[in-house]
Amino acid sequence: MTSEEIRALTQQYIMPTYGRFPVVIDHGQGSRLYDPEGREYIDFTSGIGVCDLGYGYAPWADAIAAQARKLGHVSNLFYTEPAAKLAEILCKRTGMRAAFFANGGGEANEGLIKLARKYSFDRYGQGRATIISLKNSFHGRTITTLKATGQEVFHNYFFPFTEGFRYADANDMDALNAVAGEDVCAVLVELVQGEGGVLPLDKDYVAALSKLCAERDWLLLVDEVQTGVGRTGTLFAFQQYGVTPDALTFAKGIAGGLPMSGILANEKCRDVLGPGTHATTFGGNPVCAAAALVVLDTLSDAFLAEVAEKGRYLRESIEALQLPCFGATRGMGLMIGISVADGYSNRELANRLIDGGLLVLTAGAGMRLLPPLVVTKQEMDDGLAIMKKVLS
Repeated sequence: MTSEEIRALTQQYIMPTYGRFPVVIDHGQGSRLYDPEGREYIDFTSGIGVCDLGYGYAPWADAIAAQARKLGHVSNLFYTEPAAKLAEILCKRTGMRAAFFANGGGEANEGLIKLARKYSFDRYGQGRATIISLKNSFHGRTITTLKATGQEVFHNYFFPFTEGFRYADANDMDALNAVAGEDVCAVLVELVQGEGGVLPLDKDYVAALSKLCAERDWLLLVDEVQTGVGRTGTLFAFQQYGVTPDALTFAKGIAGGLPMSGILANEKCRDVLGPGTHATTFGGNPVCAAAALVVLDTLSDAFLAEVAEKGRYLRESIEALQLPCFGATRGMGLMIGISVADGYSNRELANRLIDGGLLVLTAGAGMRLLPPLVVTKQEMDDGLAIMKKVLS
């Protein structure tokens, strides 16, 4: 089918829930994507942080095919090897003690909220279920995770929302203490606010928050849906902050392009969700787990150090372009935000770059870059050349 035919078919039969860019993707290799007519795009999006190994990565595709031929699905009423191995690796590489596997980031955060409230209920009974999250955060599209999101723009249409959330300004302990109370059971944060604009939290703030949570027996919950699985230059972002959460979520890049997510819990939280309290049909699917094993095998310490270096190179190179529409960059690893100068629209800039052959994302009022973690220097340089040509 041609690009025009695919767009027409999509518009006729798929609900219009996405503001799609007018690009059809047919296939890819490395960090390059192609439409049905063969036009090439440099990809600085990786499927919104999902395709961390890029496209056409043979070990990943081979592992999926081999597992699909062996066993595609059996449910969590039985044991399977890929999920067990994956949980072991994740726990050993993070210091956490147990995993729960799900399918998407919003679902994982739903489970995280349930875990926090049940932990508090088991210890203190009812009346201690409020979770504090940060303004400008984003935690998912379900009814509950929309309410957990600290942006009023998301608190519309779908009334009544789940209650039990309050919000504090990021990097401000006084603001957090001002909304605290005896009814609080947990604090939920993104260490880099992704959808809010790629805004890293201050390390001193995170350390103080961790100390406060320990003192009050609040759970420190970290949403690593976008920051996890190597995106920031370590396996998880919390490993750069000198703290260990009580529980965290992951998704996006864990299976390199297949739908998978999950929760990691520490010792005191590992047994909170027992039989009958939480479940999902497809969580820990053997094919997705086999793909995730390839991802984690690829993300060695040396590989992650290269991710951090690539991020530094890309940020410094963007700033060196001195484009009139861009301000300072920010972020960690290959999770990069770019300020947009007054008088420019990030959506307009994204469209211009995409027209020029570079796929990018927006976040908040700025630009967001999430290239595949395997992006090469040549692919980065080709993307930078498009930026310079289109936006100078």
